[in-house]
Amino acid sequence: MSPESPRSDGAAVKAPADRDVDAIRVEQLTRRFGDLVAVDSLSLSVRRGELFGLVGPDGAGKTTTLRVLAGVLRPSAGVAIVGGIDVARDPEGVKGQLAYMSQRFGLYADLTVIENLEFYADLYRVPRGERAARLARLFRFSGLEPFRDRLAGKLSGGMKQKLGLSCALIHEPEILLLDEPTFGVDPISRRDLWLIVHEMVARGVTVVVSTAYMDEAERFDRLAMIHRGRLLALDTPDALRRGLAGEILAVRVAAGRARAARDAARAIPHVRRVAIFGDRLHLTIGSAAAEGPAVVAALRGAGFPAAESEPIEPSMEDVFIDKIGADAETTGGITRSGA
Repeated sequence: MSPESPRSDGAAVKAPADRDVDAIRVEQLTRRFGDLVAVDSLSLSVRRGELFGLVGPDGAGKTTTLRVLAGVLRPSAGVAIVGGIDVARDPEGVKGQLAYMSQRFGLYADLTVIENLEFYADLYRVPRGERAARLARLFRFSGLEPFRDRLAGKLSGGMKQKLGLSCALIHEPEILLLDEPTFGVDPISRRDLWLIVHEMVARGVTVVVSTAYMDEAERFDRLAMIHRGRLLALDTPDALRRGLAGEILAVRVAAGRARAARDAARAIPHVRRVAIFGDRLHLTIGSAAAEGPAVVAALRGAGFPAAESEPIEPSMEDVFIDKIGADAETTGGITRSGA
C-alpha cells in the first residue's frame, strides 16, 4: 500500500506514486471463447497513478481485457500482471488491490443508497472506525447525500453509475477498472463521473477506463486503440494526432448526399481515407494546401457543386479511422479508405 498523508479536510491522501513503475503489465494476452478470439496477443503497460484508456468500438475486446485484469476471466495465453500479481496464478490475490466496475455493476435495487454502500463496506471488510469518513468523502464528490435513503432502483441512470462507482471505491483501491462507465448516461452525469475519476487519479489511484466514445479519448494520459481484439496504437492523445500520416480536409456537402460524396471521394487519387461526420466528409490527404483544391474540384466535377472545404486539426476519431484503415491494408482488408 502507498503511504498516506493527512489532508486539510481530514481525509487521507495517498502520496504521489512513482509513475515510472507499472501498475499493470500485459504481454501477448490472448483470450478465446471457442473459435472466437476476443483479445489477440495484446501487449501494453499502465503506469502507477495514470489515467489510461482502452478505446474502441463494441466488440473490440475492451470488456474482455478488463475482466481478465480483474481476475474474473483466465487468459487463454499470455501474461497479465496487476499490482505485481499474476492474475492467472492468483486471481483472488489481485482483488484486494483493485475495484472493477462492470457495465452492469451489482447494485441492489431494493436497498437504499446508504444500504448499498454499507453492504459493499461489509463485503470489502472496511473497518467500522473508518466508514464514516469514507462515506462522507464519497457523498461529497458523488452528490448522493440528498438521496441516501432512496432505493437504488429508483435512481436515474447517471445516479446509479455514481452509486456504483462509490461502492467500488469504498475500500480505497489502488487500481480502478471502469468498463464504459458513461455509456447511456446524460451529459451532466457524464461530466460528474469524469470529475470523480479525475479526483481519484489526483489522489494517486491508477485508473483504467474503457470507452467507445472517441471524444473521451482526449481525457486520458495515454490510451490504447483496440480493434477486433488487437492493439492498433498506444500513446498520448497529442502524440497520436501528431502521428497521423497526412492532413484532414473537411468538406461540407448538401444534406442527404454525404454517402454519395464519400463514394465519389474514394475514387479521387489524392484521397487516402474518407469518413462521414454529419453533412461533412473528413478526407485524409497528403497536404491540404497543395492537394486540397484539386480534391474539391474533383468532387465538384463528380456532381457535388456546393462542396465547401477547410483544413482542420484531426480528431481522435480521425486517428482511429486511419489506424483501422492502415491495419486493414496490412492484414489484407480494405485497400484505400475507411467507412
